[in-house]
Amino acid sequence: MLTDMQIAILGGDARQLEIIRKLTELDARLYLIGFEQLDPLVLGTSKEKIKELDFSKMDALILPVPGTSLEGELETIFSNEKVILTEQMLQQTPSHCTIYSGISNSYLNQISNNANRKLIQLFERDDVAIYNSIPTVEGTIMMAIQNTDITIHQSKVAVLGLGRVGMTVARVFSLLGAQVKVGARKSEHLARVTEMGLKPFHLENLHDEIKDIDICINTIPHPILNAGVIAKMPLDALIIDLASKPGGTDFRYAERRGTKALLAPGLPGIVAPKTAGRILANVLSQLLGDDFDKGKGKEK
Repeated sequence: MLTDMQIAILGGDARQLEIIRKLTELDARLYLIGFEQLDPLVLGTSKEKIKELDFSKMDALILPVPGTSLEGELETIFSNEKVILTEQMLQQTPSHCTIYSGISNSYLNQISNNANRKLIQLFERDDVAIYNSIPTVEGTIMMAIQNTDITIHQSKVAVLGLGRVGMTVARVFSLLGAQVKVGARKSEHLARVTEMGLKPFHLENLHDEIKDIDICINTIPHPILNAGVIAKMPLDALIIDLASKPGGTDFRYAERRGTKALLAPGLPGIVAPKTAGRILANVLSQLLGDDFDKGKGKEK
């Protein structure tokens, strides 16, 4: 139980609703920032304006999955209010206060470090990333069906990257009957692709391997699909970029060439927000409970 723990939830999307439900069940006291349009109000919560929140009482801050923008702005789909998190706000929190975010960036890292507050990126955890790969691949299948005029079965699919998302995407598209090949750099990843019964190729050979594909699914958050690579693709190929913003695709060139390229980060929150929210809620409740049990939940 999280009785007497005071937590601020600062913006977010539909995934945050599952987090709110879970934490109120555990008897935490929640302060909701950027949820003016949320109705009815969940028992044990209160709506606040960020400038009126008493940060000195907060045991934890829960940010949206994308964290902040490079200007400190937080995503708030349940409010028209512009919510900005600053270093000064973090400095007002108790020293034990922990910040939870899905991912981070240079701004959030800097203000957390300057305020000497612990920042936990949930998507760096293997369990969260692997669980989230399930709704991610379902959303990818949906996008592939909606944006092509061929079946996935017998289509030629290239998956770039064999991380936690790439592995699930490659496996599921193969199970649907696609001819899947996977591009990677690490020898152990290429070996794993072979073990999975798929065709491996080194990313150094991407220009050659991309010439006959129907769908290219990128999971690498670096500029991998540049103009030179896209120019080698069939004109009617579909690019689905699952990497975090800004993705790994030259979208300007793809549009100019007439190749459809879709940036699709955060698919779990779009196609299955309840499931994605439950994944985050379960992990957060465990982490918050561990901190509380260790006596970090309140200042001594």
